[in-house]
Amino acid sequence: MEDVSLDLIKKYNVQGPRYTSYPTAVQFQEANEDDVASLHQYLIDRNAEPHPVSLYFHVPFCFSLCWYCGCTKVITKDQDRGNLYLDYLEKEMDQVTELLHPDSEVVQIHFGGGTPTFLKPEQLQRLGKAIHSRFNLTEETEFGVEIDPRKCTREHIQTLADIGTNRASLGVQDTNEEVQEAIHRIQPFEQTKQVTKWLREAGIDSINFDLIYGLPLQTLSTFRKTMDDVLSLQPDRLAVYSYAHIPSMMPAQKLLNEEEMPTTNEKLAMLQLSISHLTDNSYRFIGMDHFSREDEELSRAMDDGTLQRNFQGYSTLAGADLYAFGMSGISNVGSWYWQNQKDLAEYYEQLDEGKAPVFKSYTLSRDDLIRQDVIMSIMCRMGVDFDEIAEKWEINFSYYFSDELARLQELENDDLVIRTNDTIRITEQGRLFLRNIAMCFDKYLNNKKQRKSFSKTV
Repeated sequence: MEDVSLDLIKKYNVQGPRYTSYPTAVQFQEANEDDVASLHQYLIDRNAEPHPVSLYFHVPFCFSLCWYCGCTKVITKDQDRGNLYLDYLEKEMDQVTELLHPDSEVVQIHFGGGTPTFLKPEQLQRLGKAIHSRFNLTEETEFGVEIDPRKCTREHIQTLADIGTNRASLGVQDTNEEVQEAIHRIQPFEQTKQVTKWLREAGIDSINFDLIYGLPLQTLSTFRKTMDDVLSLQPDRLAVYSYAHIPSMMPAQKLLNEEEMPTTNEKLAMLQLSISHLTDNSYRFIGMDHFSREDEELSRAMDDGTLQRNFQGYSTLAGADLYAFGMSGISNVGSWYWQNQKDLAEYYEQLDEGKAPVFKSYTLSRDDLIRQDVIMSIMCRMGVDFDEIAEKWEINFSYYFSDELARLQELENDDLVIRTNDTIRITEQGRLFLRNIAMCFDKYLNNKKQRKSFSKTV
């Protein structure tokens, strides 16, 4: 990939969404009783017939604070708090299973956090049994868990295998000791190596590593060393995320030394290095920040159109109804998004009152759904087929999006996209500015106050 000019970086390095959803979560509104009642009725009507289902379980607890982290979390060393949390997850599961069609099959499960391996092995076993006893899992169900190698034993791994886990995502971020000290996350590479070995011995063969570029004290050479370290373990996938520095939204990030952070053009050089180095090592560049082996399911999903982007990043099996459980979890079913309470005490309180623990919600309009299809096509398929969108939604694409296509002209002039009469295709250079391209079709970005909620696009 050719070097990108500094002028282009400066021009397009603006605040914008990562498009893990459309509309983005900043559009969600606090839900009142009428909203929750409407949602409840919508789910009853939708589940008159079976739909494929994806389940997300948020485990918010962490033993210590990583200063870069933007996740919703509770810092504690008291693992017994997990028992009470599981009580409430089971209550919430019971609420949802009452609504689901009995023949709906679970195609995907994901444990995220926080730190899912904060839970003791016996607590993970309990959660697994609770899921299996309430939902229809099959032999093909994809079951993924996020793992913190610093807080994971062989018993954790065996328990995860016993409850059906077949995918694991290990948080690595960076293997350099100085960078780890700067972000308050000390994780010797031997820990990552050991947990990877345990996973494979337990039969959990699909392994992903998460890396982050743009952290304090990172350089091009240290980040190359990080990639070489993780490549030595032969993962199936890698997620290489751009660090999102938003201290106004994430107070813990104020603890980081901004003067030690790479410049914007240094960050972009790290991304370009990631793309060239990983593709040279037989990984395929997926979307804007994922890499997978050519024969891996994520790569096949990109080819067959089933790649999706949601709050967990890129994954397979687009089209499933997503039900999220636990504090702050975000669900997406049909034309509804809803988010659970972000405060643990309020999450517990609403469930104690027999209520769904809904905090915010959003009902997508027809226009939202059309734009969602276009934006997700850009993010997942590296382009848009006008005829496909036009046929699905019964619109004249060029007329419907005349203003957006006019805005896209400048990006075409900068060689980020190629337009024909009936397609948009992202160029190799354009993949570095994927968020900017998608932003052309986002009708909500005129709100400058809301824009401050987003990280820079580069």
